[in-house]
Amino acid sequence: MNNPAPSRNSPASRRTVLATALAAAGAGALSAAAPALASAPSARPAPSPAHRRVSTQVDNRFWTSATDWRGGTGNGVKVLTGSRPGLVVATPAGSTDYADPHTGRTSTWEYATWTSPVHRSKVPATEAIASWNADTPAGTWIQTELRGTYSDGTATPWYVMGRWAAGDGDIHRTSVDSQSDDRSSIWTDTFAIDAPASGLRLASYQLRLTLYRKPGTTLTPTVHRVGAMASDIPDRFTVPAAEHVVARELTVPRYSQNTHVGQYPEYDNGGEAWCSPTSSQMIIEYWGRKPTAADLAWVNPAFADPQVCHAARYTFDYQYDGCGNWPFNAAYATSYRDMNAVVTRLGSLTDVERLIRAGIPVITSQSFLSSELTGAGYGTSGHLMTVIGFTADGDVIANDPASPSNTAVRRVYKRREWENIWLRTKRYNASGAVSSGTGGVCYLYWPVEPTAAQRGALAAVGVR
Repeated sequence: MNNPAPSRNSPASRRTVLATALAAAGAGALSAAAPALASAPSARPAPSPAHRRVSTQVDNRFWTSATDWRGGTGNGVKVLTGSRPGLVVATPAGSTDYADPHTGRTSTWEYATWTSPVHRSKVPATEAIASWNADTPAGTWIQTELRGTYSDGTATPWYVMGRWAAGDGDIHRTSVDSQSDDRSSIWTDTFAIDAPASGLRLASYQLRLTLYRKPGTTLTPTVHRVGAMASDIPDRFTVPAAEHVVARELTVPRYSQNTHVGQYPEYDNGGEAWCSPTSSQMIIEYWGRKPTAADLAWVNPAFADPQVCHAARYTFDYQYDGCGNWPFNAAYATSYRDMNAVVTRLGSLTDVERLIRAGIPVITSQSFLSSELTGAGYGTSGHLMTVIGFTADGDVIANDPASPSNTAVRRVYKRREWENIWLRTKRYNASGAVSSGTGGVCYLYWPVEPTAAQRGALAAVGVR
């Protein structure tokens, strides 16, 4: 993928921590022996009404209930009801051949489709990121597409947002490059208006799911959730400070990606670039899920923390050639029992505190120079960390996988520095040129049956 101008979603801005940056990380690592806060939130007042509002720059729409599924248009699918509704293949709509560009194999698949109603975004958007939660047993896979209408009334083509399978024995999961109509483009996992300054926006969209299975079988994928986050985040080098309202630290497993440097280089050059799957694995285990011994049988028994190797393999995007595809990480989380996950944007650190108060850690994506994040000891063009809490002074407690060891993973970063490197959309890189930031992108993972407080915290940031 080639992008002539810096884009917040271009491959250069989306790559995981650079090896050279990680070499410096050990020198800057903070002690993991810092005393943890009590697990219960402090008795601070609840956020003021002004901080309860969902960001007006972000619109989330996810289809997940039986009513949602029935509201779309199906061809060959049926709706599963019960405690966790879903969409499955009933009588296939037809069959088709798929030539997998990464295996060289062409295979025939039966398929069925579901198309969502048109959703008019509350935010005329410059970007949109789809995500999905699905079970894809061996012999099945899914494709997610997005088609939109621009603010001038014209339509986009159908764009492929991902071809996904939890395993890698049937197809190789992949994003699709070179999708554009010269007004918008797909950058790995993100729909983006090519020239936001023109005023053109994505006004509405719909999603299409295609469920595939091996012919002549009764196999089926089950899709439990599909949707998208649409946003229009203004270009900014700095962001205003957010009110500090919560002091709490969650007990989250600690894994270092550096433990895996040189391991399985076929997956994004090994552990030095595994910040995203390492962060995902920490949160999956926080919620009490983990791969079985049989799942990990393929991993060299000499390797520590084999579940991190497992996460890297099963989040790997064969087109992007990396483990940092945002929706692929969310989908991986939901390959575990009774899990939900979305990719979204949050508007402030107050939003993160609201989730931490309810017991929900947040995986955030950011880029920075070493001088911009005190104590990190490295700079990066794109890195995922897990926010697990806030100190009494409001500083961010993060599990930073770019640490020299598991015991060094827990860090405390200055609040003002953190919120700026995470929420900005523009920054200066090491050469002094203008580069891009993610504008508050994060992953949220939570169980199918959350507590009332967790449900309320998610709703408060626009996720249901």
